Amino acid sequence: MKLATLKNTSRDGKLIIVSRDLSAAVDASDIAPTLQAAIDNWNEIKPRLEHRYVALCQGEAPNSFAFDAAACESPLPRAYQWADGSAYVNHVELVRKARNAEMPETFWHDPLMYQGGSDQFIGPYDDIQLTDEAWGLDFESEIAVVTQDLAMGANTQAASESICLFMLVNDVSLRNLIPGELAKGFGFFQSKPSSAFSPVAVTPDELGEAWDGKKLHLPLVTHLNGELFGKPEAGVDMTFDFPTLVSHAAKSRPLGAGCIIGSGTVSNYDRSLGSSCLAEKRMLETIELGKPETAFMKVGDKVRIEMFDPEGKSIFSAIEQNVVAYKPAP
Repeated sequence: MKLATLKNTSRDGKLIIVSRDLSAAVDASDIAPTLQAAIDNWNEIKPRLEHRYVALCQGEAPNSFAFDAAACESPLPRAYQWADGSAYVNHVELVRKARNAEMPETFWHDPLMYQGGSDQFIGPYDDIQLTDEAWGLDFESEIAVVTQDLAMGANTQAASESICLFMLVNDVSLRNLIPGELAKGFGFFQSKPSSAFSPVAVTPDELGEAWDGKKLHLPLVTHLNGELFGKPEAGVDMTFDFPTLVSHAAKSRPLGAGCIIGSGTVSNYDRSLGSSCLAEKRMLETIELGKPETAFMKVGDKVRIEMFDPEGKSIFSAIEQNVVAYKPAP
């Protein structure tokens, strides 16, 4: 099943169901007004949504309309919890290597995770507003899962069973603000502005054999200014799988329905597949050339993030964002 949130006058938008081929949609707000409301009562609501989804995919849903990804919010325009991991430890190792820093052995056994701002996400086609190019704007192409309620201390089996939806993420970062914040020893805040998620969220069954219950085995494709930037395999070199990340997040607290857990930047040891963020490419250049050559994003740049099934069909639709200069409201 594929779900999306149509923009309207409310903060949380309106829940719609999207056809498997992303061509059509139908209103689902009579079943659940928002995606959060659906997840709050997932076991009851899901079968009703699935019934309408089948009808839509068969061309039998009344009042269906053409799906427009650009008219969508992120599936959850705001969330009770957004925690991003760093499952691809080779990416962390590379960043530290570029500055001649040793990586603690614990990084291979205990996931890194930070708690991001979740009170306001930006839409998948909304502009990224940049105050100062000197802050080092970067995209980070990632995968995220959404969970149902999960008890504190849940094991990986329970964590896997709690996953109800998948999305793509652009975890926007301001790289040049990160060192100063981390030096304070209190983590990210100003260096992590609002993230954007794919127009469509999908249930695990939509992923077929690509989802093995732990990892999603498909390339994550990123284009920068119309040119392919990277297509690393998401199921390769993932040190910590999704159940492990979710269980880690629940170690000392319960997770509420609608909690979003991110994979961190998708990265492979096979560098021929490119990268999922500018920072990684800059680190590779630093290691090879002694200094980075690739610039961070500037006003006028565009990033597109998408994932395709084995037949080449888009699964989540795309995140496509332009960078614009921030202009405070009068």
